[in-house]
Amino acid sequence: MTWTSTMSSGYSSLEEDSEEYFFTARTSFFKKPAGKLTEKKDVEKERELRTHLSYEEIRQKVELYNSASRDHLKMTLNADGLYTGFIKVQLELRRPITVTGGGGGGQEAFYLPRGCVNTLHISSSNTVRQVIEALLRKFTVADNPAKFALYKRSRREDHVCICKLAEGEHPLLLRLLAGPSTDTLSFVLREQQTGEVMWDAFSIPELHNFLRILDKRSRIRSM
Repeated sequence: MTWTSTMSSGYSSLEEDSEEYFFTARTSFFKKPAGKLTEKKDVEKERELRTHLSYEEIRQKVELYNSASRDHLKMTLNADGLYTGFIKVQLELRRPITVTGGGGGGQEAFYLPRGCVNTLHISSSNTVRQVIEALLRKFTVADNPAKFALYKRSRREDHVCICKLAEGEHPLLLRLLAGPSTDTLSFVLREQQTGEVMWDAFSIPELHNFLRILDKRSRIRSM
């Protein structure tokens, strides 16, 4: 599998424990208990749905999706039943990331602007894990992909649900089933929750960078 990143076109190409948060109209906040069992059920449910969709059913859903799309981000169905398309991922990173430098080959830690959106061209066979890796490669991020998680944001009646996706799920299938509207479904890249962070995935220089940034913030606040 090969990855390509096209900065000028504005999108990257990717060929080849579930958590839910509810935000009501009054901005109240609820958290549902999460666990590995729920995550496993989500993956099995998605796999069963993907397996039971016939070629004709997929073709009909792709046609319906493309007819509802209001931009050029269409889906394409291949003869083998795989299909390709686009997903948009919003970046909501609170911690600094480590980015590989240019000619010098060094690394630098800084904050990405929150809310920026990146468009990826992916296949229906690509998993959440691969999408995360594609996003990190797009921004030349050197951090371990295990530090990040992909979430889906969807509307349920009068509230918004944000649910962490399991690494084995397929984002393009979710996009196909939900339709092209990002109001119905959108994707968000975040750090793993505090209790899930794999601290051994951080290098010593990265931890030093975090401490330096925190120290700088502390000095600014004390002024």
